[in-house]
Amino acid sequence: MSINLVTQFLPYVDELFTTESKKSILTNQDFSWTGAHTIKVYKISTSEMTDYKRNPTAGFTASRYGTIKDLDATTEEFTLKKDRSFTFAIDKLDTDETAQQLEAASALARQQREVVIPEVDSYVYSVMCNNAGTKPAAVTLDDTNIYTEILKASNELDNAEVPETGRIIVVSPDVYTIMKRCKDIVMETDISNEMRLKGVISNLDGASVIKVPSVRLPKDFGFMMAHPCACVAPTKLEDYKIHQDPPGISGSLVEGRICYDAFVLDNKAKAIYYQEYKAATTTPSTPSDNQEQ
Repeated sequence: MSINLVTQFLPYVDELFTTESKKSILTNQDFSWTGAHTIKVYKISTSEMTDYKRNPTAGFTASRYGTIKDLDATTEEFTLKKDRSFTFAIDKLDTDETAQQLEAASALARQQREVVIPEVDSYVYSVMCNNAGTKPAAVTLDDTNIYTEILKASNELDNAEVPETGRIIVVSPDVYTIMKRCKDIVMETDISNEMRLKGVISNLDGASVIKVPSVRLPKDFGFMMAHPCACVAPTKLEDYKIHQDPPGISGSLVEGRICYDAFVLDNKAKAIYYQEYKAATTTPSTPSDNQEQ
């Protein structure tokens, strides 16, 4: 006797875990690309100080304030480079025969959550690390040196006269674990709900700490200390559409487009300190090391 067992499909989708974007707290929207694909920002030089000539000698014809110089007015140009898109179709019968789980609106939200946001985040973090004003040699981070390395970053930003308030420390989950094991680090976890919603998990020496999944960070990422004034990360266009029964498709056609970029200002690059991580080297064992004594 054979028995056909029942297979039941539940109205449930096994969604991937995803992390909300934290780039809004790490970057700024100081410039607008409305009506333009490229903008230029001025960089103005200054004049050096000199001694005032209170009692010039006879025949002195120059300015008592010093030699008159023209100020330089150069520009840096920011052109949006990332113009990305996606599209997919969902047949009406596919929607019906998956208990409405394969549905356009939820599929679009999933696309944004699992594909679009991670791509934008990864790009922004990469731009910030590549253009950091201070990039020391890679080090092997552990619970004995992590605090010292973070203090070096804070000291570097202090000497560059970066604002002390608003600084952010970006770490991967692995480095955050190292920080928690360090006996010298005492992190303040009394964070407001508003800051928690933005991704802040603690505070160290006045800097907010945010934890970002390693898959969104550059390879060999150690940590980054930055002030949001350094990087402007515009999203000029974010356009998502669901077309019902377009020509040639019995169902939904989903299309999406996002135009974005990230730029580190030349005079603000020192507000980013990027420490690369170097994996610990292990000494290979020799045959004599494995011999029983």
